[in-house]
This record gives sequence, structure tokens and C-alpha cells, in this order.
Amino acid sequence: MTNQGKLGKATFGAGCFWGVEAAFRQVKGVISTSVGYMGGEFENPSYEDVCSGRTGHAEVVEVVYNPFVVSYDELLKVFWKIHDPTTLNRQGPDIGKQYRSVIFYHDAEQEAAALSLKEKLQISGKYKKDIVTEIVPAMKFNLAEDYHQQYFEKTGYKGCQLF
Repeated sequence: MTNQGKLGKATFGAGCFWGVEAAFRQVKGVISTSVGYMGGEFENPSYEDVCSGRTGHAEVVEVVYNPFVVSYDELLKVFWKIHDPTTLNRQGPDIGKQYRSVIFYHDAEQEAAALSLKEKLQISGKYKKDIVTEIVPAMKFNLAEDYHQQYFEKTGYKGCQLF
């Protein structure tokens, strides 16, 4: 790379990965996104495996970003904005552990930032219920099937214009 330095990686689960990916793709400084599965105990799960609720995986979006354009803290703010972090294993009509609110951190700085912002949000009074978002170390990322990648762009869905 030139003077841009090292790219960052962040991984978030906030319900169905289609909308989460669409939201992060709108953020200036995001280089790429991939949807997939993380946090489970089943080797190389398929979408059907994860949807069964038996693998322990969450639907996640892996975000590659330029930290000189967008900070990890800014990505965290997007994460908190796009879903309800007070609903356990549910986002909207999607129910199950695969739809849980989770931040998979890739280093100690990400962990500290995620924990700090979660605590600030909890005491802010913004949410009437406790925040149930998990903050856990990143594990093996299992790339979802190709038809899930950039799903909203492929299907022409326009319902996720956040910025």
C-alpha cells in the first residue's frame, strides 16, 4: 500500500446479515464487506446449517476498512445504530441465536473500544432494557454462499438507506 498504511478488519452480528452488510457498505472508508458465519462449533457450516440454530454460529459481516478514513469507533456507532442491542437472539422478525447482537473483536484495542461504548450506551438511558450484545474474540470466519454476498445490491432492494 502507499501512505494509507494497514487496513483494519471488524466483524459484527446484528441480525440478518443482508441488511447489516448493506448498512456498512454505505460507510465512507469501508473497502469491502463479506457476509458469513462466526462463533459456532460446527466446521464449515452452510446457510441451512446455521439457520437450523444448532451450529452456534451468528450471521456476521466482516468489514475491511481504511482506518485513515473511518475509525473503528465510527464503525461501532454504525453497529449500535442499525439494530436493537436489547433483544436477545432476535432482530425484527428474525429469531434465533444466529441473529444475536455480537461484536467479534480482532485485538485488545477493539475489545476495549467495544466494551467502553457499550457501557456508555447502557448508562446513557437511551435503552429502556439492558444491552445484551456479546463482545467476544473473533473466531474462524466462514464465508457465506455467494448468493448472500451483497444480496440487496443483487436484488435491487432499496430499504436500507441509512446515511
